Amino acid sequence: MTDATASVTPIRPDLAAGLAHAVRLAERICRIAGDHRLIDHVTRDLARRGVRAAVRDRNIAVLFDWLLETVSYQGISNHVAAGYMERHGRLAWDRVVPLMDAGPSCPKLRSYWHFDRCGYQKGRQICAEPDHFSTCTLPTHDLRNGTLNQAAYSLVLFIRDVAGGDLVGWIDNRLCDVDRRVSSGRAACLRHALLEPLRHIYGVSDKVLSMALANLLLGADRRRPLWAEAGAAMIAVDTLVHNFLHRTGTLARLNAAHPYGPACYAPDGCAYILERIAANIDARRFNPAFPAIFPRFVQHAIWRFCAESGLDECNGHQIDDRKRCDRSHCPVFRRCDRVPLRPERSKEND
Repeated sequence: MTDATASVTPIRPDLAAGLAHAVRLAERICRIAGDHRLIDHVTRDLARRGVRAAVRDRNIAVLFDWLLETVSYQGISNHVAAGYMERHGRLAWDRVVPLMDAGPSCPKLRSYWHFDRCGYQKGRQICAEPDHFSTCTLPTHDLRNGTLNQAAYSLVLFIRDVAGGDLVGWIDNRLCDVDRRVSSGRAACLRHALLEPLRHIYGVSDKVLSMALANLLLGADRRRPLWAEAGAAMIAVDTLVHNFLHRTGTLARLNAAHPYGPACYAPDGCAYILERIAANIDARRFNPAFPAIFPRFVQHAIWRFCAESGLDECNGHQIDDRKRCDRSHCPVFRRCDRVPLRPERSKEND
């Protein structure tokens, strides 16, 4: 158990055995699938993309372009999303802002708060303000779907109206406010300080926000310790991570069974469980430079264990989810409850 465990909301006493089992399982996963140089790899990637320099120089154009590209990968394979962007181009800050500065006629584009329920649908070429559709610039960008068009404009308006044109300063201020007020349970408060306002940007999921912020905060500027602390607490729950927690029996043992989706970030959902698991694993054993409590590292290790681009062990391509997993060579087979995701119904229930 790490020194900071006490700062995390404790799990119910009757579920302690289930948590202990989950911790043992996750420790094994972290040893065999964890990226023990995760922060170094993130830092190098951000440097290569110009994001570290953009944070230093407060270059909002580069930060917006990087964030929007990250958002563009949600809901579809990276290969398909990247291919579409290569063929049709990417929407850049320097292209959108002049259009917004020109004073669009649509009342939805007056401010971030007016933008609610824009309703643009690319396939049907409709929106909530049909009288302004022909002059609106939002539909003129050939993004993969209308949700991305709305997400792009919503993000521009958020940066302009909520962050005052300085996203780096906004992040600094939000985290410093928590630092001044909060002594215990800091990780959750730091995470909430950023995710709560950002999750209202149209079309951006908690998973994508958490993934993007984890990378940005961990690797953009090591002179900002609050950024690193908040980034370490970001947990991105995708279907691979959720299904792993289901198949291994972790959700059942912790009385937290739920379908994949918003419930993963609700109280007692996947993110909550991963945070409690991480509080009992000292990540410094894997890399002395890591923070002691590192939920992002634990979640990322589980993802790598499952993903086809990682160890390719626990996923729907390898497992027949109608029955218990029979992959006896799996490194955690003996510790796994092997709960089927979609068990076959018995004939008497047909």
